[in-house]
Amino acid sequence: MNKYVSTVLEELKAKNPNQPEFIQAATEILESISLACDKHPEYEKAGLLEMLTEPERVIMFRVPWVDDKGQVHVNKGYRVQFNSAIGPYKGGLRFHPSVNLSILKFLGFEQIFKNSLTTLPMGGGKGGSDFDPKGKSDNEVMRFCQSFMAELYRHIGQDTDVPAGDIGVGAREIGYMFGYYKKIANEHTAVLTGRGLSYGGSLARKEATGYGLVYLVDEMLKCNGKSMDGKTVVISGSGNVAIYACEKATSLGAKVVALSDSNGYIYDEKGIDLDLVKEIKEVKRGRIKEYVAVHKDAKYTDGCKGIWTIKCDIALPCATQNEIDVESAEMLIKNGVWCVGEGANMPTTLEATKKFLDAKVLFAPAKAANAGGVATSGLEMAQSSQRLFWSFEEVDAKLKSIMIGIYHSIADAAEKYGQKGNYVMGANLAAFEKIADAMMAHGVC
Repeated sequence: MNKYVSTVLEELKAKNPNQPEFIQAATEILESISLACDKHPEYEKAGLLEMLTEPERVIMFRVPWVDDKGQVHVNKGYRVQFNSAIGPYKGGLRFHPSVNLSILKFLGFEQIFKNSLTTLPMGGGKGGSDFDPKGKSDNEVMRFCQSFMAELYRHIGQDTDVPAGDIGVGAREIGYMFGYYKKIANEHTAVLTGRGLSYGGSLARKEATGYGLVYLVDEMLKCNGKSMDGKTVVISGSGNVAIYACEKATSLGAKVVALSDSNGYIYDEKGIDLDLVKEIKEVKRGRIKEYVAVHKDAKYTDGCKGIWTIKCDIALPCATQNEIDVESAEMLIKNGVWCVGEGANMPTTLEATKKFLDAKVLFAPAKAANAGGVATSGLEMAQSSQRLFWSFEEVDAKLKSIMIGIYHSIADAAEKYGQKGNYVMGANLAAFEKIADAMMAHGVC
């Protein structure tokens, strides 16, 4: 490893001893870009990595709200504005009990690189709260969102920071937050993406991350002499990413046999009935185990980890961070998996990723493979600024073009630095080159 990179990484670990998720993401990225730093000793003199790994701004605030019984609750709110070298901060808001500063810094740091790969002018940020919308009434969620936006609004703007949705933040939450922003800021601008179609949203946004994942994986397979047609696929999760990855993979001839949620997973040897899954998850907001009440031959298993014991050709982890550990990776490899595409943010541990790479598994890292969501958010911003509304087909075509372009940029970068086929390094290097150029041009700031 480059000495400068090694020094920065050790200092980062010392300064952030209680932030394991952030250190995990920083380690993976810094180790990859070491090759670029070998070629550019001027980065050390400029303090480039020290600036890159420190957020430009971290905003923390309390979020008081009142439940339907009149009881006051207080949650923590965050916005990590990590890097704006190539454009306004862009990244989602996550409402989940697990949210803390370490997770948001990891997500924000990854977002810088992911957004760079899209080629769109967007910097990286992330935010959210430890609030859990599950089990709350619409009125309780609305009151929370309004209280959250009452503080956040002063830190965001269409040319400053444009949040979107993430885990726990869907159309309902975006609507409540945008409505309150519009009221208190007295403007109707593209300050949030993932908005409803009736007030400035974009067609294909809901499908974008899942579709984009499959577009990139499909291109990766084609360029390596393979295809999705006739292959068996296991997908974790059952939210938008998983559902629409399933839809697109099926349309390309693959057979998806498993999906999961936070309680457990289903296995349907005949292939997932996606219409039923959409009814359960999108209409009823139910649990995935309800699937087996209709399809008696399908099996439901409590707990999520076991999904990676199912034999498959292609694995698409689309649930949450670090869901595939070394044990799961070894089981997938033993059962013959030859392709993994990350639909969630950092769903594979560093050690598990190394297992896949050592086994010559085609591995598409999250910052490239799941960039379709933020890419389409960027397209939504473009439509809003121009007062335009593109058809589903127009947005989908642009999305596909972006994802295919991302694959080729990471493949080319990997080969340029003597790491052909290592798309993890290729993604980090391709993204870093653009970010570094912008930061060097801006000077110390």
